[in-house]
Amino acid sequence: MTGMEEKVRSFMKANFADAIIREDDFRQQQSFYVKAEALVDICRALYDEPELDVRLLADITSLDWHGHPAADEGRFEVVYNLYSLNHKYRFFLKVRLPANAPRIATLTDLWNGANWMEREVWDMMGIEFVGHPDLTKILTPDELEGHPLRRDFPLTWEQPQFSWNKDNPPEVMK
Repeated sequence: MTGMEEKVRSFMKANFADAIIREDDFRQQQSFYVKAEALVDICRALYDEPELDVRLLADITSLDWHGHPAADEGRFEVVYNLYSLNHKYRFFLKVRLPANAPRIATLTDLWNGANWMEREVWDMMGIEFVGHPDLTKILTPDELEGHPLRRDFPLTWEQPQFSWNKDNPPEVMK
């Protein structure tokens, strides 16, 4: 156990004990499963705590537990990869969301970089980030219905047609 691991654990337990569902340590990676409604407050407190100095949101990703026993805790899991540059320490906040209403508050007010990360998760998985300034598609064509990383998304072999070059295809290089 590292000193930073214990500092993060102590901070989380002292300030957000009611919001922590459980702590996990998989392959020496510290994770906290937290309640969705507490996420913004937790992130702001971690950001503002000078002793921890968690200033970098390195990534946001998601999982779909559809068809797996873990889906009982919530079909979707959103994973926030947080990092302290000063301490060179990474840990994760994880939030489980139900299948019928996969939505969570945006973190764009705290980290500008959350903008495109949240848009990617929205586009590929269909998780809504409430309060996001521009929750629009970022990777898939506008005409594509659904979210391709969901486990129940139909598998196809059709090449999607992007509208920006449909009528005027680029010249073939010779």
